[in-house]
Amino acid sequence: MIIYRNLTGVLLLLITFNAALAMDQAQVTVGSATFQIEIAQTPGERTQGLMYRRKLPPDQGMLFVQPPGRAVFWMKNTYIPLDLLYFDAEGRLAQIVAEVPPCKTPDCPTYPSDTATIRYILELNAGAAAQHRIQIGDRLRLEP
Repeated sequence: MIIYRNLTGVLLLLITFNAALAMDQAQVTVGSATFQIEIAQTPGERTQGLMYRRKLPPDQGMLFVQPPGRAVFWMKNTYIPLDLLYFDAEGRLAQIVAEVPPCKTPDCPTYPSDTATIRYILELNAGAAAQHRIQIGDRLRLEP
């Protein structure tokens, strides 16, 4: 079990490991929008991400958890256009990379974070951030 709380106590992450699931599942809220998500925490899970998936229901996504630092994503073998939401270690939305298209070439572009303090990356269907009026500074709230 991992428990994380920022200095102001605004963000509380409680992740319970379940060996029966390929990835942990939880519910995440950003601003006023709530999504059912899979949590990619291990290097293997983060590498696989949403690769090879043909669809992602509108209310679902994937949360990547990494040590704080720069985040760099690409869309190789990803068939779903996505929004990439980069959050700092306190769970504050620092950057939105909207409408990232799937990569159909051998040399895929990368989508790096603007800062080196990123701890969480939320992938949603392309357009979800705009549709739900998610904004820079919104807080990430995760419940198992």
